[in-house]
Amino acid sequence: MPKMKTSRSAAKRFKATGTGKLKRNKAYKSHILTKKSAKRKRNLRKSAITDSTNVKNMKKILPYL
Repeated sequence: MPKMKTSRSAAKRFKATGTGKLKRNKAYKSHILTKKSAKRKRNLRKSAITDSTNVKNMKKILPYL
């Protein structure tokens, strides 16, 4: 059986926490920032935990995480 390949794009976007959950950065922080409030932009800086509905697929494309 050949080695499984990691999706490199996903590997750059997700990190595993100590308990095995997947941590991700929030979207909508790259451009058109003038119309977004300071509070909204500040909250977008924080990382989030990947939703449980997506974790199964993410673990499949990140086999060695």
